[in-house]
Formats: sequence, structure tokens, C-alpha cells
Amino acid sequence: MTDAHNQSTVSNKVLQKTVADLQSVQFWQGFWRFSVLGTLVLSCITLAWTTEAEIGFWLWTVIAGMFYAFWLICTHDAIHHTLLGWPIIEETLARIISWPMLWPVGVYSELHRLHHGWNGLDLRDPERIQWTEKEYHEASPLVRWYMRHQWLLDVFILGGLGIVVKTLVGGRRFQELLPRLKFQLLADLLGMGIVQACLITVVILSQASVLRYLLFWLCLERVIGVIAQTRAHLEHYGLWQKAGGHQLTQLYSSRNLQASHWFSWLIGGLNYHAVHHAFPSIQFDRLPEAHRRIETVLDEHGMPAMEMEDGYPNGIRQWINRYVLILN
Repeated sequence: MTDAHNQSTVSNKVLQKTVADLQSVQFWQGFWRFSVLGTLVLSCITLAWTTEAEIGFWLWTVIAGMFYAFWLICTHDAIHHTLLGWPIIEETLARIISWPMLWPVGVYSELHRLHHGWNGLDLRDPERIQWTEKEYHEASPLVRWYMRHQWLLDVFILGGLGIVVKTLVGGRRFQELLPRLKFQLLADLLGMGIVQACLITVVILSQASVLRYLLFWLCLERVIGVIAQTRAHLEHYGLWQKAGGHQLTQLYSSRNLQASHWFSWLIGGLNYHAVHHAFPSIQFDRLPEAHRRIETVLDEHGMPAMEMEDGYPNGIRQWINRYVLILN
């Protein structure tokens, strides 16, 4: 066993110990965040549909989409059971707020577990967004063009629907590995269909325009997609690598971003994404403290610091016009 391997093994053990007291869920922290964001979303949607001014309708819809994107991040906490600490209630709430936007959260919950296990380690990772050299050279010219412009195309063209399709495709692809995906896929498709049928029925009964509803939904999807895709790329793009044990690999294959306290609250602490990946059982409000402790441990063991991008705007500027391939 090499010295480097010994160092990595010791560091992983120390890392686990140093954040052990942070891995408990405080119900009211998650309940407050879920409730506030939900109230903001429903209030903005109500204002959109009750205002007489056309510009007001679209302005409130865009604002609703922004808050809805952050509300949907609560479903990420829910599938890790770090939102409330009550798994059944969390998973139920996740479906209630996901199905109206056609987000197959049940399928995602299964695939996301693979992502946490395979990030930086296994190229089958269903949430991998970075391409390998081999994939690039074997791709058609059109796909290569997409790879070179992936950020812009994913964020502004594919958007939320792109994430939905990718998740559903992953749900079919990994059914043999994860048998529960068959049930989750069926439940999500049935649930999304029923919810949309009910919403359109309400629109028709209220004598509103179905076309207006569809455009309203598409506007929400576009706004949510921009935020969700930007998040996904900033959190992982350009960092695929294996580094010692599993937890160290997660720390170095994910990106942390500086953010104000209020924005970190909105995004569920996922600006500390490397910390979340190494310790997904830590609730969002405790991730900053976990980050501080982990950085201390890494420094004490003479290991590199985790990547910390200087804010979201700077991170976008740094990466939006670059493409980086995984060397394999």
C-alpha cells in the first residue's frame, strides 16, 4: 500500500469523524424553507392569473418560475431525507410539487443514488454532463458541435425538458440494475398525466384559454430550466476525476461556489456541492460548517483544498464558453 493511499485512507476516516455531529435533520429548518418557497410560488402564480395587464401576467409568471426552481430543489433534499427527516412525507411532498412541471422525481430519486456512488468513478453515472475524449472522437460532427457548445444549448435550448427527457431515458436504461425503476417510472408517468389532466380541466371549467395555460407552463419550464441546467453544469463540469477513496473523490469531483447567505438558503446549500456529495446526509443549513471543518482536515493532511468558485456569475463567465473532455 502506497503512502498516498494511506494518506487518503486516514483522511477519509478523519473526514467522517469530523462531521459526524452534523448529520442530523432539524424538521423546522426544512419545513420553513419548503413553506416559504411554496407560498412565494403560489402567490406569484395567483397574481399572474388574476392581473388584467398582459405584461403583469408574464412578469409574475417569470418570477414564479424563479421561485419554483428553488422550490423544486427541496425535492432533492426530500429524496436524501434531509428536508424534514420524515421520509414518507418528504417523498409525498416531492411528488406533489414535481408532477405539475412533469418532473419524474421518483425516477430521479433512484438515479440520483447512482450519481452519488458513481460521480468521478464510473462513466455510467446517469447525471454525468462531461464527455470523454473517446466519446468525442467517435461522435458525429453534429454531436461534436453540441459538445463544444453544451453549456449554451443545455441552458437555453434543452432547458427543463432536456433534464426531464434525460431522466426518463436513464429510468429505462438502468431498470435491470435498479428494479424499482419500473415502478417509479410508471408512478411518475401516471401521476404527471393525472395532474396535468386535472389542471387542464380546471382551466377549461374556469373558461380560461388552454393555449394560454400551455404558454404559461412553457414559460415556467424555460425559467426553471435555465436555473436547473446552470446549477448542474457549475456543480460538476470540468472536474471528473478519481482521488483516493470515495469521499475524497466526491470532494474533488464537485465544485463549491461562494454565495450570500440568502442565496445559499434559496438553493438549499448546494453551493457547497462538494461537501454535499461527500456527506449527503448533512442538512443544507449545516453544510457551511461542514465545509469549514473539512477544509481544516484537508489542510492538516497536506491535501489540496476543494475547488471554490468566486460566486455564480464568475463561475458562469469562467465556464460557459469552454469545453473540457475527460481523459480516458
